[in-house]
Amino acid sequence: MAKRIPESTAPPRERAFLVGVEFFQGKGRLTLDDSLAELTLLADTAGLDVVGELTQKLDRPNPESYIGSGKVEELKALAEETLAQVVLFDSELNPRHQRNLETMLGPNVRVLDRTALILDIFAQHAHTSEGMLQVELAQLEYYLPRLTRQWTHLARQAGGGGGRSGGVGGVGLRGPGETQLEIDRREIRRRIDHLKLELEKVRAHRMRYRAQRKRSRIPTVALVGYTNAGKSTLLNRMAKSDVLAADQLFATLDPTTRRVELPGGYATLLTDTVGFIQKLPTTLVAAFRATLEEIAEADLLLHIVDVSHPNAMAQYQSVQETLENIHATHIPVVTVLNKADRLTDPALAEEISRQYPLSVAVSALKGTGLSELRQMIQTELYETYTPVEIYLPYQQGQLISQFHEAGQVERIEHTRGGVKIQGRIPGRLVAQFRDFEKNQEAPEEEHKE
Repeated sequence: MAKRIPESTAPPRERAFLVGVEFFQGKGRLTLDDSLAELTLLADTAGLDVVGELTQKLDRPNPESYIGSGKVEELKALAEETLAQVVLFDSELNPRHQRNLETMLGPNVRVLDRTALILDIFAQHAHTSEGMLQVELAQLEYYLPRLTRQWTHLARQAGGGGGRSGGVGGVGLRGPGETQLEIDRREIRRRIDHLKLELEKVRAHRMRYRAQRKRSRIPTVALVGYTNAGKSTLLNRMAKSDVLAADQLFATLDPTTRRVELPGGYATLLTDTVGFIQKLPTTLVAAFRATLEEIAEADLLLHIVDVSHPNAMAQYQSVQETLENIHATHIPVVTVLNKADRLTDPALAEEISRQYPLSVAVSALKGTGLSELRQMIQTELYETYTPVEIYLPYQQGQLISQFHEAGQVERIEHTRGGVKIQGRIPGRLVAQFRDFEKNQEAPEEEHKE
């Protein structure tokens, strides 16, 4: 007899109540309403159903409960009324605020902040061993100062379990008393040290791989942008590949590189990278160091902007801020105004493009504007020359030869230890010569030959 399989065996989604605070000083790039709308999308991506929200404007956080004591009582009543299991704050809470809020709201409600939510989403979407290592490190460093007898919501991979425990926040490390707590902390620190060693090996491997790519003389282009801007869709279109491209936040975590043909018989390696977001947790930036170096070492960046998004400029600025934090602002950038097909007035794309430097409007989904984009990439990589003054030690013979072959030498001076070169080089090579710019002086004992 045939047995009918249930259509869905997924566990019921937890109910979350959102809390947003706007401070009169130090406002973020997004309005409070827009930031909460983004938090709602993050919650949905993590598997939570949002059942309500509460907002407050403050001069500064309450030292005991982050929000005012009256708001805590209001929040408790609303959480009980909506049967919320999780209270989710749009800011990062310190350990004291989290502990106090959980005590005040009662044992049936867990308190999480935006950082914990993003870490949880990364844990769900990390599929390679490298991605899992990076996420676990970020989680453990975030949760270590929050580990107490009352705080038992260590994330899914905390402690090296690597498995799904169900529900945002997962299971905890807890013992019968302070002695067990210290054991837990010591074990987590040991695990953190181990993960850092493993990720240094990953970083060394990536550095060797990048050096090999540079020797191939094929320039690399990194896709950067706000999460869900359409980077993976663009990569699939340009490289005719099948990288996962979903209409959700942080669908892609692990970098993927594909070869792309350019006009004139040229080629480039196009790398998809993790999406950025406002208030990106610092623990994630540190843990994903090896991956983010793929951006900092690229010859050209394509900054993908969802031009149809109402907060497109704020998202653009958030990405630029992150690029500054990872020291990638020296790399040439082409701004790709994606999802132009969603604009009600097609002429609006051209008007918007004037707000962004060196930009082109495209639709990665429909394939429009990609010919112009390919031409722009080819121009930036192979035809746009940047003036430089550098000092190259003779040990850097390969770079000296490369400058003569690909660049335009305007003045050269031989010294005892190396050569001073003034000239112009293609944009794709700027990053390779960055460490040898004129501010790094040649040895004092030098002479012309």
